[in-house]
Amino acid sequence: MKKYFVLPILALTLLVPVTAQQASPFLGRWDLYLVSQRGRTPDWLEVTQSGGALAARYQPGGGASQPIQGVRLDGSHLILTVTRAATWDLTVSGDKISGAQKSGETETAKIEGLRAPALKRAAPAGWTAPEPLFNGKDLTGWEPTGANNKWVAENGELVNAERGANLKTTRKFDDFKLHIELQCTEDHCNSGIYLRGRYEIQVGTEGGTQPSHEQGAVYGMIAPSVALPLGIGQWQVFDITFVGRNATVIQNGTKILDNVEIPGITGGALDADEGEPGPIYLQGDHGPVKYRNMAISVPKP
Repeated sequence: MKKYFVLPILALTLLVPVTAQQASPFLGRWDLYLVSQRGRTPDWLEVTQSGGALAARYQPGGGASQPIQGVRLDGSHLILTVTRAATWDLTVSGDKISGAQKSGETETAKIEGLRAPALKRAAPAGWTAPEPLFNGKDLTGWEPTGANNKWVAENGELVNAERGANLKTTRKFDDFKLHIELQCTEDHCNSGIYLRGRYEIQVGTEGGTQPSHEQGAVYGMIAPSVALPLGIGQWQVFDITFVGRNATVIQNGTKILDNVEIPGITGGALDADEGEPGPIYLQGDHGPVKYRNMAISVPKP
């Protein structure tokens, strides 16, 4: 009898470290805020594990998501070397994550956040008739996000004549189908359509060297499956379906993103509250661009 019980107990003992490692509370996606003297900046973090080793990537307040080179556990703390000048020291309690960003021994920001929602939803059984978002006459239903507003309504078009404020709808949306037409007026046009104010579909170009930074991409995360011409000076037609965190994008009748899962917020997001509805948000802080014929459908009740 002793031999019969000793072997299972020994086996269970040997399994404990592996099980504990696999159940690390840091694994998964996190919606974060960095709180400092400069304000409250939305960020995003994903921690994964492969072959017993932890890996991570994060989305700063601006720019593209990027891998974190230094990832290690120190007891109940996750230590991330985010940049040469910044280290994150994080702990988890249930679905909450918190900690501090440090430069050397100096704390530069507090970090707070929640586990990101899965947002797994089936496609609606039906959609409402498209409703115009822009009346073609003025900015009714829209508001700039900064003081330097350059957006105007001209000839039925929403025009950003030069670099200035971004623009968002006063209404907020959850799942939707969006029809929108845009025109890049210059060779180096750079704008973006933010879904719920958090996930940027790239408009224009950043130079053509990184597909995930080019027109039709989920900026910095997912490149379009087909790279279509920018069509400078020509109107481009986009139809975007967004359900949960899955997006389908059709440009000029060609499907360039097919029900792709957007893992987290992109640079320039208004907030990191992924479980909440949000506005349609147009980037105007990079220069001239035009939009027109914007209409939205939402799920039927």
